[in-house]
Amino acid sequence: MWAVGLRETKKQRTRTAIADAALVLFMEHGFDRVTVADVARQAGVSTNTVFNYFSTKEDLFFDRQAEAEGRLAALVRGRAPGTCPVEVVRDDLLVALRQNEPMLGLHPGAPGFWRVIHDSPALRAREREIGEHAEAALAEALAEHPPATASGNADLPIPALLAGAITGTHRAALREIQRRIMSGESPARVRDAVAPAAAQAFDRLCRGLHGDAADRTARP
Repeated sequence: MWAVGLRETKKQRTRTAIADAALVLFMEHGFDRVTVADVARQAGVSTNTVFNYFSTKEDLFFDRQAEAEGRLAALVRGRAPGTCPVEVVRDDLLVALRQNEPMLGLHPGAPGFWRVIHDSPALRAREREIGEHAEAALAEALAEHPPATASGNADLPIPALLAGAITGTHRAALREIQRRIMSGESPARVRDAVAPAAAQAFDRLCRGLHGDAADRTARP
């Protein structure tokens, strides 16, 4: 067991080292001008080793793709009984804003990262694909763990439609953060503007799901 754990730790370190080396090159030269062979040389491994850890060059850039695709679905599956799925997604975003989670892009390196995506058709396509996968995973989670509505589950929305509404609101909040950061606003000002607006949007979606039966606007 110890040997297995050590081996897995070594593999994770190698994967991280390759992804870090790739990001340095992508940030310096742009995604489309860097080859997998370039990444292998930068990381001090063979090209075959890179492909052992990453199926495509896009995976080198979005090396946390699986986590991004499954985050909202995991929140919905892990929520407490009776909790609205909209609430858990809303609260997760608000906590992330307060804690300056790196995935939001409230840090100095974010504009450069986003520019690399903007300049590459391949990365923009992969970004859309990640969003589609996240929405599909959320729809599946909602079907397995449906929310209660004002009249029970008799008028429960189609999971795919509810997933689209939730992920659309979440994605819009992230894009607003990106737009404001790219325009030069400070992270503090971005947080102050986006947090209440996102909370309001999610609250309206929550009230639409549950009707007027309860006021569900409490937040952490």
